[in-house]
Amino acid sequence: MTATKVGLFGIGLDAYWPQFKGLQERLQGYLGVIERQLTRPGVEVVNLGLIDNPPKAFEAGHQFRAADVDVIFLLVTTYALSSTVLPVVRRAKVPVVILNLQPAPAIDYASFNRMGDRTAMTGEWLAHCNACPVPEIANVFNRARIPFFQITGTLHDDPHVTREIGEWIDAARVAGIMEHNRLGVMGHYYCGMLDIYSDLTQHCAHFGGHMELIEVDELADLRTRVNRREIVARVKEFRSSFDVQPDCPPAELERAARTSVALDRLVAAHDLGSLAYYYMGTGNPANEDAISSIILGNSLLTARGIPVAGELEIKNAQAMKILDSFGVGGSFTEYYAMDFNEDVVLMGHDGPGHIAIAQGKTKVRPLHVYHGKVGRGLSVEMSVKHGPVTLLSVVQTVDGRLKLLVAEAESVPGPILEIGNTNSRYRFPMGARSFVERWNEHGPAHHCAVGVGHLASKLDKLGRLLGLEVSQVK
Repeated sequence: MTATKVGLFGIGLDAYWPQFKGLQERLQGYLGVIERQLTRPGVEVVNLGLIDNPPKAFEAGHQFRAADVDVIFLLVTTYALSSTVLPVVRRAKVPVVILNLQPAPAIDYASFNRMGDRTAMTGEWLAHCNACPVPEIANVFNRARIPFFQITGTLHDDPHVTREIGEWIDAARVAGIMEHNRLGVMGHYYCGMLDIYSDLTQHCAHFGGHMELIEVDELADLRTRVNRREIVARVKEFRSSFDVQPDCPPAELERAARTSVALDRLVAAHDLGSLAYYYMGTGNPANEDAISSIILGNSLLTARGIPVAGELEIKNAQAMKILDSFGVGGSFTEYYAMDFNEDVVLMGHDGPGHIAIAQGKTKVRPLHVYHGKVGRGLSVEMSVKHGPVTLLSVVQTVDGRLKLLVAEAESVPGPILEIGNTNSRYRFPMGARSFVERWNEHGPAHHCAVGVGHLASKLDKLGRLLGLEVSQVK
């Protein structure tokens, strides 16, 4: 993916420059401070400098639009007219973050009042006057129906500002990934799971991206083209990446290896960034063979940033991709039981897991039956790393729109069910009973994604950038 393009401009009032010597240069220096804060690997900063009159504002709007920026940071350096802001943002048509940043935590009142020269005093006051036009800008943005976001603080050494700027950039980066993501849809829905059925057009409208509809027959055909050398190499990779249990039959490892190599070719052929799948293949041995040997290959794909969701749960494939794009994993899960003695919720799922966020090495176990599904074969068993985690669900609402549902928790140690599925124990701040009830109130599907770390704040920003409602259970 190309770099995240971040637009930056400051505002001032050209009438001040001949009146107050050095003020313009001082305010331009503020922009330099912010440009350095925005600059980081994978980010291209488009700095248009200090916009101080309407003609410059019109030109800046065209420049940002031509540069195809993903988000704009507006640094309010002093009082400036809203007419120098609206043309920029209206033309660029991307989200805008208002930086209301004072050059110091407070004006040095005593030194200021000793200056004596009232013109110089006014210039010094204007250098600290950044908060003044923010209500005016907000008023105009609201009346123009332009969404805006704010960061308020100080220009130098403000941890809050540094964190917020970083989160907005990270959210813009993930929005860009989703905008260009190609999600494979292979197979059909699990019959009767009404909650997972989803409107693909709404996904493209909310997140962008492309839905590539794929036949299972293509995967089955690709399996026939995998040679013995490739199978041996992939089995070796399985033994390196997983804790393969002694009771796993060599023939099943080779069957899974053939499918894994074929999956890699399928992903490359369609340039997929994520995948949702479900199929039975009943009556077609080649298709059934492909689908019943798919778990290990899908787990490897998920670990390398191509999350795979079972049961054709497209909403959850999106949630997994979001979490993985933030660099925190994104494993397919659902809650299935509660431990009232320990006040934890037990969560996991059959099928692939995100082995990159596992507590220890992921085990591979043979299953004689895939419950509720066709066939048998190898499956993975893992717990998510102990420590802070975030749950994310993409919810389709009653009016057909999408929203994000978020909860933060802790993955805690303790016994799990050793049945060849992903299994974890999560403790929530509001307690297991309240969490389950509050989560259910939002009407999500029974699947969700889990990633390591607490990132509700970043997810809230992503929702704002995408125009999605974000609800946090807390």
